[in-house]
Amino acid sequence: MANTVRITEIVHETHDVLNIYVEKPAGFEFTPGQATEVSINKPGWEDAGRPFTFVCLPSDDYLEFMIKSYPDHDGVTKELASLQEGDELILADVFGAIHYRGEGSFIAGGAGVTPFISIIRELASRDALGDNKLIFANRSRDDIILQDEFRTLLGERFINILEQQAEGHANGRITAEFLEDCGIDVNGYIYLCGPRPMMNAVKEQLYNLGVDGRNIVQEKF
Repeated sequence: MANTVRITEIVHETHDVLNIYVEKPAGFEFTPGQATEVSINKPGWEDAGRPFTFVCLPSDDYLEFMIKSYPDHDGVTKELASLQEGDELILADVFGAIHYRGEGSFIAGGAGVTPFISIIRELASRDALGDNKLIFANRSRDDIILQDEFRTLLGERFINILEQQAEGHANGRITAEFLEDCGIDVNGYIYLCGPRPMMNAVKEQLYNLGVDGRNIVQEKF
């Protein structure tokens, strides 16, 4: 069932990522890691839905999304960048295969980190982060979403790797050697989300390390 919700606040998390807060409909429920299809309640945009993940906690009295905007693309994300407080979004049914199954390593590429935000925040709220770690791949240091929050919550278990060289950060692609250096538990759960080519490449590296494919949790396409 579709819900029309009003935008209450928009914050720029990074140079191209919007943090959008909306009203939470009565009785609305989701599990950390899940998403919904979002469309804009404006003529011509009502049926142009795109999937976005909830990044708030299920217990919060609002809903929150982090959405990467592509100003050079004529589409939903470009239109979202032009919205203001008071504008409305349409939320479809909740869906998603990513959910927390147990301790392990979260591996994200760019905006693919969004399904993990609510999971990590929920674990932190219960003081249950344990030895979970987040390995986060981005183009540059300016593209790292929530780097201060992740560093506070995870400390040295928040590991970045960048395409561009930057002091204090690993540089290059995620390889089996890099994953070993990160200290991933090959017998634990691996949570994976990002662009499809990145996920396919990382899965190949994980298999090379002996990770059981049944322990890899990712969104189903």
